[in-house]
Amino acid sequence: MIEVVAKLGRGPVFLAGEVLECVITFTNPLSALSTSASSEMLAWASAQIHCQFHASENRVALPPSDGSKHDVQAENETVFVPNRGERGQCILSTPPKILFCDLRLDPGESKSYSYCETLPVDGPPSFRGQSVKYVYKLTIGCQRVNSPIKLLRVPFRVLVLHDLYNISNTRGKVGTFCIFKTVYKIGEDVIGTFNFSEGDIPCLQFSVSLQTEESIQEEFQRRRGQPVSFTVHARHQESCLHTAQSSFSLPIPLSSTPGFTTNIVSLKWRLHFEFVTSGESAGTCLVRGSQSEAVTWTGVEQMEVDTFSWDLPIKVLPTNPILASYVSQFSSTNSITI
Repeated sequence: MIEVVAKLGRGPVFLAGEVLECVITFTNPLSALSTSASSEMLAWASAQIHCQFHASENRVALPPSDGSKHDVQAENETVFVPNRGERGQCILSTPPKILFCDLRLDPGESKSYSYCETLPVDGPPSFRGQSVKYVYKLTIGCQRVNSPIKLLRVPFRVLVLHDLYNISNTRGKVGTFCIFKTVYKIGEDVIGTFNFSEGDIPCLQFSVSLQTEESIQEEFQRRRGQPVSFTVHARHQESCLHTAQSSFSLPIPLSSTPGFTTNIVSLKWRLHFEFVTSGESAGTCLVRGSQSEAVTWTGVEQMEVDTFSWDLPIKVLPTNPILASYVSQFSSTNSITI
């Protein structure tokens, strides 16, 4: 028996273009004092990074792929194919690197090997959407002589920075609404203010939500003109009658994906606003109760209202991968026993 442990020392989140480093340790866990203690042998071990693509059959129409040929691995398990048994298509892979050949471990002995690889900058980011998913894994293959290959999978997250030279961080202002900037990093707060003192039509209620819009490129849509998918990440709602000014703060989750575009899908961020206004002026929206010195104002029982909405696009960029690692669902250490 041999224990194989793979550890990502810096955490499970990386920026495309960075070097991923993983230390793989092979251990013979038997004690030298054990009566059944004996040396263990491995023929070889290899490691490779790959990205798996998953698509919803109800939303995405993909052309036929030759990826199904990888299923021959199920009949012949002596060839290292890192995505063997994985669902979806392998759309990106790095060249395999051999860690060793003919490793002998005496009882209680361990050997460690360092695997380093630069993450491709032309790949998609890690993403789990309603229509598609992009999942990155480091797969380590080990084999005993005349035995099937055993695979240790180490999932990790990749952040990609798109349009690096087309980013302008500007202050946005539309009517009585002001947002302090339109470019953010995941983990930051989107902050804005409203000024309700202008105009004669009162605003009774407003809401603002931080959303992502996931749309499939037209040539891959299952149905022509199919609707896009929206995900709400944060929301603020407030009653604002007789309010001169209000503000909101919406956090961008560290676990979310920055905006990106591939040949199949695009992800865009936006602020979605909804306003409920009265068709009457502020003076007729309320009923005066008493005519004495102490005046009581009572809300009317019925009121005609109008609702309208509008969207403000914003750009969301990656954050420091170390910061994103703190909330990652992936573990930095993975292991198997062979």
